Order: sequence, then C-alpha cells, then structure tokens
Amino acid sequence: MKTRLKTTATAMALVLAAAGATAANAEGKLVIYHWFEYIPQELLDKFSAEHDVEVVMDTYDSNEALLASLKAGAIGTYDVAVPTDYMVTIMRGEGMLDEIAEGELANMGNVAADWADPSFDPGWKHAIPYQWGSTSFMVDTAVYSGDINDSSIVFDPPAELSGKINALDSQGEVLAMASIHMGIPQCSTDREQLKALNEMLQNAKGHWASFNSDTAKEVLVSGDVAVGMIFDGFGAKARAERETLKYAFPKQGYVVWMDSVVLLKDAPNRANAIKFMDFLLQPENIAAVSNYARYGNGLNGTAEFLDPELATLPESNPPAEAGPTQFVKVCDEATQAVYDTIWTNLKK
Repeated sequence: MKTRLKTTATAMALVLAAAGATAANAEGKLVIYHWFEYIPQELLDKFSAEHDVEVVMDTYDSNEALLASLKAGAIGTYDVAVPTDYMVTIMRGEGMLDEIAEGELANMGNVAADWADPSFDPGWKHAIPYQWGSTSFMVDTAVYSGDINDSSIVFDPPAELSGKINALDSQGEVLAMASIHMGIPQCSTDREQLKALNEMLQNAKGHWASFNSDTAKEVLVSGDVAVGMIFDGFGAKARAERETLKYAFPKQGYVVWMDSVVLLKDAPNRANAIKFMDFLLQPENIAAVSNYARYGNGLNGTAEFLDPELATLPESNPPAEAGPTQFVKVCDEATQAVYDTIWTNLKK
C-alpha cells in the first residue's frame, strides 16, 4: 500500500505527490484517496486479483485535508475517495463528484433501508455507503475515576486531566462537539453564541496536549495522554491494547457519521472505480472492512460475515442515559467563514 500524501505535507510535497500519482495512472489501475488505517490490505489484494487491477492508495486524516488536497489540484489524480456525510454535501456543491448512471452498480440492491436515500447524496447519485459510527472521546480510567460521560472532560477538564488531552485535528467534528457541549446550534449566526464558542475553545485549548487524528489511538495506548477525542472503531482498537481505556457517551450529546465511497470527477480510471464500488457493495467484502475497522456498515446481508464481537463492542452500544446524537451540519458560506476563523484561531 502506497501512502504518499499526508495532511502535514507542504504545498510542494502535495504537488509532487499528485504529479507522481498522475504518472502512475494507466489501464489496469485504481487510485484511491482514503482515510488512514481504515481498510484491510487483504481486501485490496482481493479486488486486485479478481479484476487484474493495480491498486494505489494515498491517505488523509481529516475531511478538511481531503477537501484541501482536491482543491489544490488533486482532482483528476484519484478515482474514488471516502468522505464523511457532511463533506459529501460540500464536495457535491463544489462540483468534485461524477454521477453514477442508473444500473452502473449491479449491487445497489444490497443497501440497507435505513441508508437508502441519505440527505447528503439523495438517491446515491455519486456515492455508495461505506461505514458508520460515532465520534466522542476516551478516558484512561486508571488515571481518572470520575464520571466520564460528560463533555466537560474535554472542554473544561478537572485539574488531574489538564495537559493530558488530545484533540482531533478535524474542524467539522471538533466544532460540532464544542457546539453540542455548549448547547448551541451548529451553524449558529448569533454573535454572542459564536463569541462564547470561541472563548470556550480558547480556554479549553490551554488544557490540551496535542491536536492529532492519525495517532489518536497511539497516544492513548502509550499513555502519552489520558483523554483523547476518537472515532468509536478506532477507540475499540485502542481498548484492545490498553484495557483501562473507556469510550464516553456524553450526556450533552455526541457526533454520529456515515462515510461513503464517492466517484470523483475526472477519475482517470473510471471503469475500475465503478468495479471497486460494486465490489464494496457485496456483503462479504464490506463486512471485511467492518471486521478490520470495527464500525457498522450500510448493507444488508453482512451478518454472517461479521465478527460476532462487533455486536457487543462497548464503543458502539451507548447506554440508555447517553445524550442525543447529531451529524455534522453544513453551514452557508458566510456562516462557515466565521467557523473557519474560530478554527484558525484555535490552531494558532
């Protein structure tokens, strides 16, 4: 698996990576832009063998990094990508997605009824369902023995956790979690609410040790931090390595999401992209992703192929007292500009 492009790359490195991938594109290839640590190599090898296709994959660690890369010139480099629900909406609006013709995907009938017509891509015109889950945080209960189901743990932590917190380097999810914590709407246009959100985050930042997504699991497992924002499946993997870690379901609420595989505009290997999407619409294949990544999927017929342990993972089974869930919302352009400023200030 080739991983050429990381979100920490300089602009020059981005250009070189895109140029390198473009040169590699030819008949018999598929170039994927994908989240880190999210698909088993064995499944890519299976697709490669079945269809006589060379698979090349680059990775990113946030939806915003994906969008920035495509805007910087990577459109025409990749065939498919795996954005989260809100980013699918944004990418559609930016004209970054190709349309899938009726009947091109033979296995669309396997999509579960709950995901048959998502608001972020009505009728699945540009994408297929991939994996779904939640975003919250984990706490090392060997370090902190109090109630962890409170988002104050991250945004207004007790003294014993100050300086021991990792935040995701993901604007959409961090700002959504912050809004949920404060009880204000996402995409608020109220000046006082936005001012309060900015001030709360600036104060919270003083308690955070790091901003990191691709090592969100590792810093928890190593004990470098005692609290870390994390995706539920990644959290399950962390707990398997450090049993004192526990996933929180804050009473204030938390984020849920659905990732999709999208067909990118100007995909250089479009026919292979369609084959790959249809391959992932087969229950056995998408179940292999779930077994590896520890998330749910959006297809029927996968139960016989799933690791039975997935049904009982504490990270995917919220207690009755868990707070409400929200998807990350897409703001209008003017409102988004304000949230971009809040995020930029937070990252300084």
